Amino acid sequence: MAKSLLIVESPTKVNTLKKIVGKDFIIKASVGHLKDLPKKKLGVDVDNNFAPEYITIRGKGKILQELKTAAKKVDKIFLAPDPDREGEAIAYHIGNEVARFTKGKIYRVLFNEITKKAVLEAINNPTELNTNRVNAQQARRILDRLVGYKISPILWKKVHRGLSAGRVQSVALRIVCEREREILDFKPREYWSITLELEGSQKPQFQAKLFKIDGNKAEVANKSEADEILENLQGANPLLESIVKKERKRNPSAPFITSTLQQEASRKLNFSPKKTMMLAQRLYEGIALGKKGTVGLITYMRTDSVKLSDQALDEVRTFIPEKYGKEYLPAKPNFYKSKKSAQEAHEAIRPTDVQLEPNAIKEHLEKDSFRLYQLIWSRFVSCQMVPAVLDTTQFDITTGKYLFRSNGSILKFAGFMKVYVESNDDEQAEGAKPSAKGDDRLLPPLEKGETLKLQEILPEQHFTQPPARFSEAMLVKELEDKGVGRPSTYAAIISVIKDRDYIQNIERRLQPVELGFMINDLLVENFPDIISTEFTAKMEEQLDDIEGGRLEWTEALNTFYTPFKADLEKAEEKMKDFKAQVEETDAVCEKCEKPMIIKWGRFGKFMACSGYPECKNTKDLGDKGDSEDGGKSDEVEGNCDLCESALIMKRGRFGKFIACSNYPDCKFTKPIGLGIACPEEACEGEIAPRRSKKGRTFYGCTKYPDCKFTSWDKPVAEACPECKNPFMVEKWKKNEDPSILCPNCGFTKTNAAA
Repeated sequence: MAKSLLIVESPTKVNTLKKIVGKDFIIKASVGHLKDLPKKKLGVDVDNNFAPEYITIRGKGKILQELKTAAKKVDKIFLAPDPDREGEAIAYHIGNEVARFTKGKIYRVLFNEITKKAVLEAINNPTELNTNRVNAQQARRILDRLVGYKISPILWKKVHRGLSAGRVQSVALRIVCEREREILDFKPREYWSITLELEGSQKPQFQAKLFKIDGNKAEVANKSEADEILENLQGANPLLESIVKKERKRNPSAPFITSTLQQEASRKLNFSPKKTMMLAQRLYEGIALGKKGTVGLITYMRTDSVKLSDQALDEVRTFIPEKYGKEYLPAKPNFYKSKKSAQEAHEAIRPTDVQLEPNAIKEHLEKDSFRLYQLIWSRFVSCQMVPAVLDTTQFDITTGKYLFRSNGSILKFAGFMKVYVESNDDEQAEGAKPSAKGDDRLLPPLEKGETLKLQEILPEQHFTQPPARFSEAMLVKELEDKGVGRPSTYAAIISVIKDRDYIQNIERRLQPVELGFMINDLLVENFPDIISTEFTAKMEEQLDDIEGGRLEWTEALNTFYTPFKADLEKAEEKMKDFKAQVEETDAVCEKCEKPMIIKWGRFGKFMACSGYPECKNTKDLGDKGDSEDGGKSDEVEGNCDLCESALIMKRGRFGKFIACSNYPDCKFTKPIGLGIACPEEACEGEIAPRRSKKGRTFYGCTKYPDCKFTSWDKPVAEACPECKNPFMVEKWKKNEDPSILCPNCGFTKTNAAA
């Protein structure tokens, strides 16, 4: 008879653990939480110190019974859910349920990685349940329940049933909406750059940009100022006044924590935070590696600490000189500083065995799992390598009152860059190279005092760009910087506001829809103190204080609930009632001849027949919800491919599209084209934006599935001047003008008028 019961969260860990602990253990999985607050009611007694009502989650009764039965057969029970607040709460509820079915001792075990050494060490050194951590999770759960179950019904009553608010996700929505308003309010400002194409006594030619005028920073505001400079430069003999050469070091990045992993996986691999965490969970729980058996490949992936264990440091410091050479190993380990709020009991995300190189186990991993493991492995190894060394050169070139500057650099010693280079939000995903910057070019070996030949003057008009919309990676960073949420919640926060259709993901950037703006405005107006980054960050600090034993959980909830209750009472009375608002129009329903009215729906304003529910005729109002044409749907050229009826333009959750006017009898739809003919030979379709199953925008032919043309970049109706390709594509970078390039030959030009 087995003497011990080991209970984990995920069933995928079971096979990995069986090979480690052997036959003396029964291993069972709870499959996440077993107990939670009821779904159909609040489940919190606010008048009795916020006492929670926990019930067995629907569908989990059988699992709970299996755990109770197993508990009767053993002498010891080891509770091994994940090493975080949620895991502690799961362990607590399981412990309470099985305690009366065993005479043995119940222990809590924590392991940061599923390896033989870590698991056996945890079992041999068990701990007790951390009640402070359980209380912190319970306080967070009750806070979220109070906000969600108290505010959402008001939104149902005032706007539309099915809408929701959340303590953290509503703050994330506010951040996205405020960024969008900054963009809408942005006023572009014109400016010009002046670049010289120069040649010295040695090749190659190089460029220098106008840097100063009369010793002051060069600011060229318009064409007339640029023309004046061009006139002054005619016949100029630029002088290479100074050369500054320096050796510069570039240090490696810290090992991954949850937020940085999500950000980098988004930039380099185009993974959403949700997908990144799903893949990381698989790598953590164990992958079958042939004869090696099932192996947990990475440490726990929900962490905000950059700490590394002594064992991990010893192993990687042995590996680096063997693999890359002694010159790549620093004299002492590199240490990195975690944020003040980080849980230092956890480690950074790293491979459990540095000897398991990605390419050596590639055949055992799915493509995306391999790519994520490679990212984690490379970042970890590089973080313990020496800095890269670059030789930088700066040319200062004068002609009259104008100073031009050119920067260049060469990589003298790769250091950590031999293994890994961190991306930034300006770079494209899917294997793109780092963006070329002015100081990445190699300058010719010239002498100070040389007179240079002016080959060409290149004036260029630009316009300042608004702040960039958030990508999912950028939003994770913003949430982290503002203290909103914790590593375990970033992915879920973004998923919720996307799933609620408050925001949409267009070309990998988050944009609020009309409904998102409206919900945000209502919440900020009626709950300004709660729907704020400052309040949410303060609550996260209080949860940390509860976990640290410095604050009673009921005290934190009381501090929150008193002003929240007052806000709720005001909102019930004063929140704008969109359901009651009906705008009359002069339009008449063509189906029953009753007046048409404007109402609010799931995706914003729309026009509907006042004879509803007898008549269900509706019409789209366009982007702004304004009925400038009396409510008539926009007819478009052509006829329905299925029934030959007229086509009209409609609006859905992902924007405008073309549909048959005979809906619902005919449900034909097609996307709106860009006015660019499909480049495929003999195809009569045109290019139109489409959405992948994962919500990413791409461009394809309207004749799909007969034509399979696709492009991730937005096509532009302009032939390439170099190779005559029939179209170019548009590329965007943060804080830069858009560029137009040829997908065939790579020819690039700046879209200065954008």
